[in-house]
Amino acid sequence: MSEKKPMKESRSVKSIQIFPEDTNHHNTMFGGKLMAEIDEIAAIAAMRHSGSSVVTASTDSVDFLKPIRTGEIVSLVSFVTHAGKSSMEICVKVISEDIINNQKHLSAYSFLTFVALDKEGNKALVPSIYPETEDEKWFYETAKERVQLRHDRRDESKKTLDFMSTKLYI
Repeated sequence: MSEKKPMKESRSVKSIQIFPEDTNHHNTMFGGKLMAEIDEIAAIAAMRHSGSSVVTASTDSVDFLKPIRTGEIVSLVSFVTHAGKSSMEICVKVISEDIINNQKHLSAYSFLTFVALDKEGNKALVPSIYPETEDEKWFYETAKERVQLRHDRRDESKKTLDFMSTKLYI
């Protein structure tokens, strides 16, 4: 595929308010709830870029930097940072905002990989990307190293799978 798209075209933003039912006994947002929100907004960025349906292939990690508390507004910002043949690396920034005290924090971030699918469920080609801003250039230039680490981790996972069984107990 020879088409190229600017990174900004995939940018997706979602804001939510955190309510008591979204939190644990520490009055901070459930990690699993945040992970679901991250996966959803990352999928939207991947669909915007690819123009097709997508599936999550992996989540590198979710780095929780600052607790998110009841009443705060959380904005999730996602964008494509690397495009391969059919896969895309998506970065998601999680920004929490205490409206009352007028404070914003980077509360978490994550890198995920999505694969584009055609109508039959086979891998689909995706456009390549190009950066325009200094921030985008940093993400674009550092993506190769993250992609290599991901490939190395996948090779290691295959070794683990060879050892694992479906037994419920070790």
